[in-house]
Amino acid sequence: MIVKRRKNNLLAWFLEPFVRTRHNVGQPDMVLFIVVGILLFLGLIFLSSASSTQAFYQHHDTYRFVKQQLIHGIIPGLILFYMALRVDYNFYKKFTYLFLGASIILLFLVFISNFKSGFGTAQSWISFGSLVFQPSELVKLLFILFLAGWFDKRGQEMVNFKTTTIPFIIIFLVISFLLIKQPDVGTLSIIAITALSMYYAAGAHWKHLGLILAGGALSFVVLIKAASYRLARFSAWFNPEVDPQGIGWQIKQALIAVGSGGWFGQGLGASRQKSYLPMPANDSIFAVIAEEIGFIFTAALLCLFTVFMYKGFQIAKNAPDNFSKLLALGITMWISSQIFINIAGMIQLMPITGVPLPFISLGGTNLVMTLLSVGILANISRFSRN
Repeated sequence: MIVKRRKNNLLAWFLEPFVRTRHNVGQPDMVLFIVVGILLFLGLIFLSSASSTQAFYQHHDTYRFVKQQLIHGIIPGLILFYMALRVDYNFYKKFTYLFLGASIILLFLVFISNFKSGFGTAQSWISFGSLVFQPSELVKLLFILFLAGWFDKRGQEMVNFKTTTIPFIIIFLVISFLLIKQPDVGTLSIIAITALSMYYAAGAHWKHLGLILAGGALSFVVLIKAASYRLARFSAWFNPEVDPQGIGWQIKQALIAVGSGGWFGQGLGASRQKSYLPMPANDSIFAVIAEEIGFIFTAALLCLFTVFMYKGFQIAKNAPDNFSKLLALGITMWISSQIFINIAGMIQLMPITGVPLPFISLGGTNLVMTLLSVGILANISRFSRN
């Protein structure tokens, strides 16, 4: 009887988030669960197809990267997802300034020789023994948690330029400087879009937002002109034929892949361009997907992403208080903007910035933090006003 009772208690503990209880705490948004589950399943299929050739030649194991995604991404990500689902979102309010401090420290560690671990042209990885990860992926969530708590505490002071806007600009400039020095402009773009969306939703004056946007646009132009490779990337965006064997190679091969898919695609595993595309399992995976499954099924994938975005914004709209509204909005804007930036780069709507496609691309740190964030989003949905 004692063993049976313990088993029942364990089962009750595990199922508690899915059972309606008192005090206006209900079930999490099940549509969000289903969509994320489908995206993770499709992500493994697409990753297996996109990475098989590279995995075989590099490691003599066709499924090497799929195993890596499971062990370093999906499994720990789902564990953190469930933990976040159980933790009341108000818990994070206690650590508002700790989140900011952790963000700055993590971004600073990539410049310390004992921790830094470069990859490609970017110096945006750190290592602790055998553990290697991207601090910027953690900072996306940590900075959102900080802003949600800080903006919530400002209250009516949000319209005050001196006490809110100036400190916000200073904090954002510190984060931006550390990201630019790596350099990681793709992550900076995502954080900027997310932070400004939260800033405005928190009640800031639109004139202050306009001033920040104008200053940001000017800084962006200076940033592009300050580095020749960024200027070359913009030139390749407008005309890939300028340097088809160099900076224009990725966008040209991506466009060929997307165009080769036709209506129904070449078939899973039949992509020819994955042998030519840089990082076919990472940044370029959408181009491989479009080539293999075609326009019709790619449109269905985009519909899944759209449903995820809609549910995220709906959770933010129906959130029970200002803190949870800002937190849900920040998480949704982060993941939505990353989806858009990745796909837009593959179809020449904007320059390629080297950010992964959420739920799909190979990358343990990104997937773990994305699933943790979705867990927080699902927790907020349990307290929804509708």
